[in-house]
Amino acid sequence: MTRIFRGSFILWTVLRFGLDELVLSSFEKPWIRLLTRMVSVGRNLKAPRGERLRQALERLGPIFVKFGQVLSTRRDLLPPDIADELARLQDRVPPFESSVAVAIIEKAFGKPLDRIFASFEQTPVASASIAQVHFAALHDGREVAVKVLRPNMLPAIEKDLALMRMMAGWVEGASADRKRLKPREVVAEFDKYLHDELDLLREAANAAQLRRNMQDLKLVLIPEMYWDYCMPDVMVMQRMEGVPINQAQRLRDAGVDMKALARDGVTIFFTQVFRDGFFHADMHPGNIQVSLVPGSFGQHILLDFGIVGTLTEVDKEYLAQNFSAFFQRDYKRVAELHIESGWVPDSTRVDELEAAIRACCEPYFDRPLKEISLGMVLMRLFQTSRRFQVEIQPQLVLLQKTLLNIEGLGRELDPELDLWSTAKPFLEKWMLEQVGPEKLLAQLKAEAPTYAKLLPGLPRLLSQYLKASPGGNRRELQELLAEQKRTNRLLQSLIYGGLGFALGLLAMQFMLRVRLF
Repeated sequence: MTRIFRGSFILWTVLRFGLDELVLSSFEKPWIRLLTRMVSVGRNLKAPRGERLRQALERLGPIFVKFGQVLSTRRDLLPPDIADELARLQDRVPPFESSVAVAIIEKAFGKPLDRIFASFEQTPVASASIAQVHFAALHDGREVAVKVLRPNMLPAIEKDLALMRMMAGWVEGASADRKRLKPREVVAEFDKYLHDELDLLREAANAAQLRRNMQDLKLVLIPEMYWDYCMPDVMVMQRMEGVPINQAQRLRDAGVDMKALARDGVTIFFTQVFRDGFFHADMHPGNIQVSLVPGSFGQHILLDFGIVGTLTEVDKEYLAQNFSAFFQRDYKRVAELHIESGWVPDSTRVDELEAAIRACCEPYFDRPLKEISLGMVLMRLFQTSRRFQVEIQPQLVLLQKTLLNIEGLGRELDPELDLWSTAKPFLEKWMLEQVGPEKLLAQLKAEAPTYAKLLPGLPRLLSQYLKASPGGNRRELQELLAEQKRTNRLLQSLIYGGLGFALGLLAMQFMLRVRLF
């Protein structure tokens, strides 16, 4: 019944704000326009369409606000008036009462507000779908930002997730693509990340990990978490001074190199994904600022760490090989990787999949970002994947979403940015590190404790075996001695082979560098 009531509320909201009229009015056929006028009778739809869409998403709750935030970064896919209104969802969602925020803080810490902070700004500086932020100062003089979770968030999210699970069940039961699309797994992944976002203590831990990972890059700033003041529904962090990244004209007036800013953003993203396998997965403009402070001028400032993505070594290697093959236009290798990973059936013909991928991607190379719509590329790839029964990988859904956000940001900062050329050197360097001697030494170092435990015990085990053997079993003893001789020869071969491998590795490095650079 809860799902039925929620579905009815969504339908009522669609009709109340005239979203049905908004969709129908985009069609050119006369009979559809007549239908649009008919459904508009008796309703006040004088407000601009973008404003009505934004208000409807805000009325429907945090999940729909998240959807609007993602859409707001794709100005190439939306009319300007709708994109401008949806951009307000990034950090200008209507705030809740400051008195409620103070009550939540005092309950979390068990003491009055003036004993926690020396000063506290009642007016929130930012308000988003999950929480809002107030500036404050601690009694030791440190300026901080206080993030407070919206009240009663969990019940609202559970209602929407229940409805999404029901719809996913319908898709899985009725669609021939259910095995490939995995709707229930995708909803389950979304469920996990939304619940993670409701725990601010987990968000603080995410921020600390990202700060540790990125501290040597010198391109990005991440606020320090003050752990004595972090709770599941309240988080206190270092106050950051910056300009929102979508205020491009203000950044230009301050002297920020917009082209370098766009390139640095791509580098930050690919470093998080391929080096660390731990990336900020909510990189819309409301969560990114630019520092204008001397010493860190022009550096990115990342905020809001409620949603992060993780990739395994297998995921990273597979994605890096795919990107590298794409950049080299080796579509046959891309097709082979899809088959090797099990994403497409083993019976798929490599040449057919290669031709389909080439048709999707080839038209977009050597063109500036302003002429490339990654959304259109993904749409064509999706159509191709349906033909070849490619299975959707739920663990990569966040990565796909973040990549769309990055493209939207790059388009705003530098329309001439060539995404492919910017990412290619980074990925090639990463691939060299994966097959180079540094990787081999790192793996040997990681396995060294295991070898150290096994090797000293081998003589004792051999001695115990010999003592336990009956005196008349000379045949077994001779076989054991023969096996020991073979082992000695094998060890000698391994030593010589290791030397040969090291020399071959150096030669391979030389050949790779010649080929790539």
